Amino acid sequence: MIVLKLGGSVITEKDREETVDEERLASLAETLAGHEDFVVVHGAGSFGHRYAAKHGVSRTEGTHDAAAVREIHASMERLNGHVLGALGAEDVPAVPVDPFSLAYRSRDGTLGLPLDGIETTLAEGFVPVTYGDVITQREKGATIISGDELVVALAEGLDADGVGLCSTVPGVLDDTGAVIPRIGSYDEVEAYLGGSESTDVTGGMAAKVRALLNLDVPASVFGPDALEAFLADGSAGTRID
Repeated sequence: MIVLKLGGSVITEKDREETVDEERLASLAETLAGHEDFVVVHGAGSFGHRYAAKHGVSRTEGTHDAAAVREIHASMERLNGHVLGALGAEDVPAVPVDPFSLAYRSRDGTLGLPLDGIETTLAEGFVPVTYGDVITQREKGATIISGDELVVALAEGLDADGVGLCSTVPGVLDDTGAVIPRIGSYDEVEAYLGGSESTDVTGGMAAKVRALLNLDVPASVFGPDALEAFLADGSAGTRID
């Protein structure tokens, strides 16, 4: 079983508010057609990030403003609808998984993510499609759960065989712009990693690499053109393990 993250920058135009890159999303959906036993997690791109930043909500800063929670969540539901529509057009049996209704954090930030429903969804032949969202947190109201955090939790909880992060870049890049073939520790690449150029409340590439290094299964970061290669044998972009 594979956990696949479609980055927000891949499926949306991050500098144009709530704008889907429909051509790229359709191409990715076409590539996924015919494959089985995977979970899709998608990022926020030009949808949720802007609203989270507007309300000052992040993974560590929360809000008790219900209107703010609704605005962030509704934006992500709209994007999720686009992703489900593109996958459905290619006969991928995609169904939504709503993080706000499923996940939560304890007072110290520990993530609670019951997976029985997702396991049943997979067992019945569906493809669960979930996304970065707001979730409730004890004593903080609601905070952000990133797509990368969901990827880690799903990979660990579902005993995934591998993880793929489809990004706008062909892999993790060094200071010359070349793809780093393999990363075994964060210290190896710390000097090369910076924040996202667009509004992103979840930490950019540095956060992605840190999250993937926490896994006990191999992970890859790759560009959209390498999705087929990743699905075939996992050999795409930068391998992180």
